[in-house]
Amino acid sequence: MAHADSAFGPLPEVGAHWRRLVENWAGRGHAGSTTSDSTSVTLEFAVPETGGVVTIRFMTTRKLLVAFMTDGHVLREDQLAPAAAAANAWNTEQLIPMLSVWDVRGPRPCLAGVCVLPLTSRMTPHDFEQLASDWAEHARQMFTRCQEVFRL
Repeated sequence: MAHADSAFGPLPEVGAHWRRLVENWAGRGHAGSTTSDSTSVTLEFAVPETGGVVTIRFMTTRKLLVAFMTDGHVLREDQLAPAAAAANAWNTEQLIPMLSVWDVRGPRPCLAGVCVLPLTSRMTPHDFEQLASDWAEHARQMFTRCQEVFRL
């Protein structure tokens, strides 16, 4: 990721342009469908390895751009421990803690990936597209592994 000024001046902060960056990346064929509302941009893409779909919802907090990822699979109570083991294995192997069992006490627990980027980050649109593509590839691999190895 670039953090210095470009040849044309300072690089823009992600926070000021996150929506445009996400929509431009999605428009280059990185999503099967895209929906937007006032607080988020949601993308869906097929995962041929599992026959399923991964949804990535981009939104912001006060300081972060958040990419929340799920395959939409709701976990049964007897799947919570294997899901936690799958998340632990993925996070350890990748050295990037991003997979967790989400909403464990709620009515619809699921496996979820979360990636974040400070809104004050400065990068070119190309650098953002590479990062977003990496996140999407991680999501594809994560949910494929969870289904193939852990039957989730």
